[in-house]
Amino acid sequence: MTRSTEFDPLSAAFPAAPDLKGKVAAWLRALGGERDLSPKTVEAYGRDLRQFLAFLAERIGALPAASDFASVSPADLRAFLARRRAEEIHSRSLMRALAALRSFARFLERAGENRASAFYALRAPRVGRSLPKPLSAANARAMADPQSRAGEHREPWILARDAAVIALLYGAGLRIAEALAIRHKDAPIGDIDTLTVIGKGRKARTTPIIARVRAAIESYLTACPYILKDEGPLFVGARGAQLSPRVIQLAVAGLRGALGLPDSATPHALRHSFATHLLARGGDLRTIQELLGHSSLSTTQIYTAVDGARLIEAYRAAHPRARLATAR
Repeated sequence: MTRSTEFDPLSAAFPAAPDLKGKVAAWLRALGGERDLSPKTVEAYGRDLRQFLAFLAERIGALPAASDFASVSPADLRAFLARRRAEEIHSRSLMRALAALRSFARFLERAGENRASAFYALRAPRVGRSLPKPLSAANARAMADPQSRAGEHREPWILARDAAVIALLYGAGLRIAEALAIRHKDAPIGDIDTLTVIGKGRKARTTPIIARVRAAIESYLTACPYILKDEGPLFVGARGAQLSPRVIQLAVAGLRGALGLPDSATPHALRHSFATHLLARGGDLRTIQELLGHSSLSTTQIYTAVDGARLIEAYRAAHPRARLATAR
């Protein structure tokens, strides 16, 4: 393997020789530009590659060059994944890390470097598919009710803001990032009963906004003490700047305690609840797929398993013959 300068753990963000570091920068630009991946995905892929390069630098005792990356063996790669698993990194994150490394390997190959075959030879870690944990309809509605936090010493407009965001998560099935990305000029209020949402991969979709959700947003706007710019965010923080997802996560955590809900009652669980409750009321799977912005129907089909599991649970809890079978 070609060796470069001595490895310094305090060197630049990507511990790599100049030739490889330049290709890393080009790859990251290509991910966000040509492939149009979301900034979060580009950030995660970059983090995965940075961790692997730091591991490789440790292993070879030098800053890795492009030729070192191409010469990685399956044993090197298995050792990296084993270390990450020892750090209690879940299989889903390991699978994403391997996808990031394969993406970079393909980029180097297209740039004329040797094929890094180890990244294609190794099988991705198996990921157990756990079912989403939706809330009951009553608990989901309670989370979006400002009165559920009436005892908190918070300004009324902040309680109204949090309730409006939560109403969008449950009432429209939005991801938290999608809700916080809405611009003030696009606020679904009054007679505006649809919203164009920019989801993962910057894919746009149109979703209906029911009257109760529009009313929650109107209540927030009426109480908000700031003059919001048309092109600025609809939801702002206590000082008038872009609202952080962490604020909503903390609000939901507080509601969990107040309502006696399990730890699985997260902002994303409200999106799961939206899909599960629609399906339970006879919603069409294709329509739910479009409303959620899933690129594949197989992703949406997991909610049929959730609905089936809930039916079995209800049967076992309520049906006399089921209770009799359990007693035996």
